[in-house]
Amino acid sequence: MAFGDCADDETLRAAWHEFCDRLKAAGDLAFKDTSPANALQRADAFRYLTQNLGQAYDLALETKNTRYPMIHPFCGPARKLGGDNADFVYLQAWIDGASTYRITGDRGTARFINFTVQGARPDKDVYYGADHPNLHEPFGDTPEANITGDELVTERDGSFELYIGGSRRGPNWLPTTADSRKLFMRQGFDSWAERSAQFGIERIDMDDPRPVPTPHDLVASMRWAGDFLTGAMTDWPDRELQIGSLYGEPEPNVFPGARFAGTAEQRDARRGRLIVTMPWRLPPDEALIFEFPDGGEFWMLTNMGAFWNSMDYLYRPVSYTPSRSAVNADGRVRMVLAHDDPGVHNWIDTQRFSEGYLTMRVIGSRELPEVSTRVVRSAELDAVLPADTRRVTPDERAAHLHERFDAIRRRYRI
Repeated sequence: MAFGDCADDETLRAAWHEFCDRLKAAGDLAFKDTSPANALQRADAFRYLTQNLGQAYDLALETKNTRYPMIHPFCGPARKLGGDNADFVYLQAWIDGASTYRITGDRGTARFINFTVQGARPDKDVYYGADHPNLHEPFGDTPEANITGDELVTERDGSFELYIGGSRRGPNWLPTTADSRKLFMRQGFDSWAERSAQFGIERIDMDDPRPVPTPHDLVASMRWAGDFLTGAMTDWPDRELQIGSLYGEPEPNVFPGARFAGTAEQRDARRGRLIVTMPWRLPPDEALIFEFPDGGEFWMLTNMGAFWNSMDYLYRPVSYTPSRSAVNADGRVRMVLAHDDPGVHNWIDTQRFSEGYLTMRVIGSRELPEVSTRVVRSAELDAVLPADTRRVTPDERAAHLHERFDAIRRRYRI
């Protein structure tokens, strides 16, 4: 048997060659203007591409049949995309508006959990108008309905059933429409002790095996995967920077604050949070002090690379939440973004990148704290930080990093 012996050989080979050509072109985008021209961040650009190559066909083929739904871990310690939050677990499942689905499992103890039915994905961005194309697949769809952890009814042991689509089935039910196409599931963690939810999805009338993929299915998946990888390399961070510039997103090292929150309010109402992003640039001998009042909100900070990909949160202190942060006597949280460990508890690691993006999310609130920033010489940190700043020894830092490492492995069962 050889090439040409099957009627679909030419079509399959042509589709695969097209995908490989598109993958090659996507790699060239590692050198675009928004990708910093230094060795570590050039390598990170290609790592970002290969991480998403690793999930391209999970999204495009293995989990794509909505009649046989599967939950896909969209991001994780070895897969970064779309401004992912280091203290969220992101899951998705392709669905349709004609089927009825059941999710069963254990709710876990994450401080925040949200199930959202996502609807139509228009060609143009629904929030910013016809001049702005939509994000690449699988982003850009419209939230239709959601249920959060405080609304979800569970048994005493944490078990639950949630129905998606079909006729209403008690409180744990989300409606679908003819446009429904995806279920997006997010968990947000505060303390390292919180336990991630564990659950599965099925179509309730599923009684026969999933059909074996055909050549047509494979060709379609190759095209989808090519679109996905091209979009991932093209849209991040360029599209967000373009939108941010329209709403006065500031120069590097200045937090955008409430001026930018109005756009997030519109985008994020059903996602249960507000998010804003600060671009930062730091030479090797400087540090950035980032501070805000501790008002009791559930806030989350994540440091990201040039492609809006979260930094290495499995091994490095690149993310913080309230329970894991020190608060000064004046009621303010002070973070230090620095290339080297300054010996303070609230150190945000840069991975020695020269530039990146710091996101702040506020969960379950429509208000952002007032944030101020200050760039100082690294040698001046001890002099400018308050005397009661919590310090850590090298041994304490190592213990904190091990606590992070162990907790995140439990979250992802790795």
